[in-house]
Amino acid sequence: MREKNILVVDDDRIILDSLCEFLSLEGFRTKGAETLKAALAELEKQSYSLVITDINLPDGDGFELLDAVEKNCPQTVVIAITGYGSIESAVKAIRQGAYEYLTKPIVDDELRLVVERAIKQQSLMSENENLRLQLEQKYSLENIISHDYKMAKIFELIEAVADSKTTILMAGPSGTGKSILARAIHQRSSRRDKPFVEVGCGALPETLLESELFGHVKGSFTGAVSNKEGKFLAANNGTIFLDEVANASPALQAKLLRVLEDRQFEPVGSNKTETVDTRILLASNKDLNEEVKQGRFREDLYYRINVVTIDLPPLCERVGDIRLLAKYFLQVYCAQNNKEKLGITNEAMEYLERYPWPGNVRELENTIERAVLLSKDKFIGPLDLPNSIKQDRQQKVYNPMSLKEAMAKPEKNLIHQALEANHWNRQETAKVLQINRTTLYKKMKQYGLDAEAERLGLT
Repeated sequence: MREKNILVVDDDRIILDSLCEFLSLEGFRTKGAETLKAALAELEKQSYSLVITDINLPDGDGFELLDAVEKNCPQTVVIAITGYGSIESAVKAIRQGAYEYLTKPIVDDELRLVVERAIKQQSLMSENENLRLQLEQKYSLENIISHDYKMAKIFELIEAVADSKTTILMAGPSGTGKSILARAIHQRSSRRDKPFVEVGCGALPETLLESELFGHVKGSFTGAVSNKEGKFLAANNGTIFLDEVANASPALQAKLLRVLEDRQFEPVGSNKTETVDTRILLASNKDLNEEVKQGRFREDLYYRINVVTIDLPPLCERVGDIRLLAKYFLQVYCAQNNKEKLGITNEAMEYLERYPWPGNVRELENTIERAVLLSKDKFIGPLDLPNSIKQDRQQKVYNPMSLKEAMAKPEKNLIHQALEANHWNRQETAKVLQINRTTLYKKMKQYGLDAEAERLGLT
């Protein structure tokens, strides 16, 4: 609490010196200013935790200083000083953002108490701001580790649609980072300072999910002992992220369709219509198009949410990212657990790069965290990896197959890498591979690469 900077502003030199001396004896660093101009100059030179200012100044007033602090120094707290009988000015100062006011003559004990409380308030504001900045950094696009071409296209798409009201559907296997991308979209929008609410539709029983999303009124069902506000109301003016939306029941799907179209709903057991301004992001690890064909997902809801779709590739299709991610997670978990590791051995990295990662990025992260905790050496080696990862490689090495099958996979990988390196330009890719375009096109159809090019919008 001590060693905080306090700027004291008063045109009465006796009062100014007295306040500065008292606060210095209390353990604060103080600076005095006799005019509005001098105070503004001090605020430009350095940051202050607290400003104590008289309302009446020779070249302006404390209200102008309050405006400047609010605009340029949002983490600085202001205490206003007013003459006896000028309570109207004090009330105006409070309304304009001052934390507290003091009336002259100032009593030492009163000043000490108000300053202590104001410094605590400033510390809390600074802590909240630091937490907000940490959150922004954690969920920024720049913090998502990838050099993959497909991920670069996804980042471009997010940049284009993040600051809009457009509904976004994220598709892809579990563990590919849909939740992190949803938060990144929220942080890149004008709603970043409003709530971000995440709901796992697969984590709740069908009977509770509707109440969780839309709330309920007391007595609407057994166990509803009081009114409850749902997640949509909690996310008002912000963003709601519905993960595993394919698990929603038909009745809930109908209600979601209405919310998407009108931003309106009724809590369970209520006739009162609620209206919200909420950005809606959704995710599914199931193929919703197939779910529609099977009659498990409403067709009209599917077309309503399928405005902008982000297809997240599994980690096995981003082999070049495995090394990057592994090194990043190594740094993170070494720091968290106060461990010193110099790196991952080449042999261990080969195991990581050959493993198919059915759990995707989440599984890789857990694997590295486990290795950091259990490894006794300076380098993470094969012995620090789960047996499933090493056994998978052994099975791949000794799995018998025909020559044609053995040749097909490396050929597909080679063509895929060449296409990505040349930004899916077929003519340039054919030149690099020293084959003609017709042969390349046939190979792309054979291996399903034409469908990937179409999905990426590169046909």
